[in-house]
Amino acid sequence: MNQITQTAPTKEEAINIALEKLGLPMQDVSITVVEEGKKGFLGFGVKPAVVKVTVLKRDIVEEVSIEEKVEIEKPQRVHDIEVNMPIVEDAAPLKKQTNELAVEETIQYINEIAKEMKIDDLVITEKRDGKFIHLHLNSDKAALLIGKRGQTLNALENLSQLVANKFSNSFIIIKLDVGDYRERRRESLEQLAERMADKAVRTGKKVEFEPMSSFERKIIHHALSVRIDIETYSMGTDPNRYLVIEPIK
Repeated sequence: MNQITQTAPTKEEAINIALEKLGLPMQDVSITVVEEGKKGFLGFGVKPAVVKVTVLKRDIVEEVSIEEKVEIEKPQRVHDIEVNMPIVEDAAPLKKQTNELAVEETIQYINEIAKEMKIDDLVITEKRDGKFIHLHLNSDKAALLIGKRGQTLNALENLSQLVANKFSNSFIIIKLDVGDYRERRRESLEQLAERMADKAVRTGKKVEFEPMSSFERKIIHHALSVRIDIETYSMGTDPNRYLVIEPIK
């Protein structure tokens, strides 16, 4: 593997993960920050950091002096970095990546976010189904965790997935729910899909939905897949990608 593109909540974490995957120290690679990433606020406006790590050619690496090679052999973590400027510093040993650790760290992360939202009664229960990790959130302030049309919950789920990916040793998918919100939202979208499909057929014109997550678009696609009088497709780019229902004439 000569190059790897890594995504993580911060560029430092992305670089550390990429170095671990390549099994190389900082001095043996060239790092380009593709996207700095944004923390956002309460899950809104969040953008993960993206870095591209390229393995240097051996003849370049071998130009490093003997003294520098001694430093290279020390374990390293990135805490502060300028693009293409290696930093050497000692760090504590990394935790071994396991799915158990991934779930533990993800739950801890969600609890920290809840505290920032002044939610102090959050209870998280866990259920596993193969690669799917279902985390059920309960609180008297459930509305804060859900947000308008589930935007806060969806953002928290995306961030939780990033955290899980950092610590897992195999592919897992984090699914979050608050109360029975996901099921209620599914039923609501299926009913809306039928109404909008009927409107498209009645008027003979396309009907466009507001932007929504890929998960919610799939619900509508699936709900209308049996109808032969309309077709559905998505347009735009995330996070403003939306679904269109068009009558078949």
